Amino acid sequence: MGNCLGNSNSAQVDNANSSHNTSGASKSSSKNGHSTSPSGLTISIFSRKSIDSPRSEGEILASPNLKAFSFNELKNATRNFRPDSLLGEGGFGYVFKGWIDDQTFAATRPGSGMVVAVKKLKPEGFQGHKEWLTEVNYLGQLHHPNLVKLVGYCLDGENRLLVYEFMPKGSLENHLFRRGPQPLSWAIRIKVAIGAARGLSFLHDAESQVIYRDFKAANILLDADFNAKLSDFGLAKAGPTGDKTHVSTQVMGTQGYAAPEYVATGRLSAKSDVYSFGVVMLELISGRRAVDKTKVGIEQTLVEWARPYLVDKRKLFRIMDTKLEGQYPQKGALMAATLALQCLNGDAKARPKMSDVLNTLDQIRAPRDTKSEQQSLPSPVRRSPRSHAAGSPRRYHQPSPLNITPRGSPLPSRLSPRVQ
Repeated sequence: MGNCLGNSNSAQVDNANSSHNTSGASKSSSKNGHSTSPSGLTISIFSRKSIDSPRSEGEILASPNLKAFSFNELKNATRNFRPDSLLGEGGFGYVFKGWIDDQTFAATRPGSGMVVAVKKLKPEGFQGHKEWLTEVNYLGQLHHPNLVKLVGYCLDGENRLLVYEFMPKGSLENHLFRRGPQPLSWAIRIKVAIGAARGLSFLHDAESQVIYRDFKAANILLDADFNAKLSDFGLAKAGPTGDKTHVSTQVMGTQGYAAPEYVATGRLSAKSDVYSFGVVMLELISGRRAVDKTKVGIEQTLVEWARPYLVDKRKLFRIMDTKLEGQYPQKGALMAATLALQCLNGDAKARPKMSDVLNTLDQIRAPRDTKSEQQSLPSPVRRSPRSHAAGSPRRYHQPSPLNITPRGSPLPSRLSPRVQ
């Protein structure tokens, strides 16, 4: 779930990152009504009362959209949480692969029924019951093709578990930074960005606005066709109402992704999510992490390192992910870089809305761009004296992903939130 960058008084940033593979894509509809998203997909919407109004724990857990599992049911579904069923691990605990009947949701033998991912929180986990309940609250009510589908939960003694629809491709973070997965093509990167943007746009434009607050590559999950879904709603927050432009709250999130004005003041708005989206766009473009402590100086922070190259199209090639091997459209790359720069504007009011971000991404993906311009690295790189001497743009390879995450720590650690 989320981690704390500081508190609303000191607003200091702690060094925190997280990674995990959870699950879920929702195709269900709501009894409360429907609307059409910018992508033309049918989505569920809810009145402001259903999201903003205080709800007791009993009301949240009584959601008709969710299955209340017993601990033994999930124990059987995951084969007693066997190590070979482990999908991922993070500060929250562990995620296991399991199988349940797609009608009754009863545990079934491996290979039959519906595959699910079971997130089992550590009893001593810092997220605690409050964030677990927040996730149940939001995902029990919000349904959209680009949000994970929460199948159910388990509240059994000290056990806190969440059950999601399984996402076979894991997280975007794994594909960008881990050893093993095939490098993502430019077309797939834009597809992932569009899916994630649709999810955020849905949250921001709903009648009852929701601020996601923890948008990052680790929380973007991918299905078998690389459709992106937003996961982990433990830090989600209801947006401002009436004439208010923001909500004031404890500063929580992940270092490198959180908007600077939010870190400094604790004032949270939908534009805070837009900033985080800009950081992920940079990760997609560059193949580098938002924060990389293995580097020195300005290169540790992706935004600060990349910003000078984003404003000069002649230098853009220097930050492009070398794993793309030059196979991207020059115009599309420039549009993506410009979009990232707009999202990272220091003035929150000047950042675009997510609906506008989505429109720009659709233009980047337009067939006329991908078909006519998909080719080798554009000529400006070949004319560069340094790259010409090497005879190939590979001279500008970034350090291998093997060097990004310290050995013996496949998943970055997350720090405990401070208690006010």
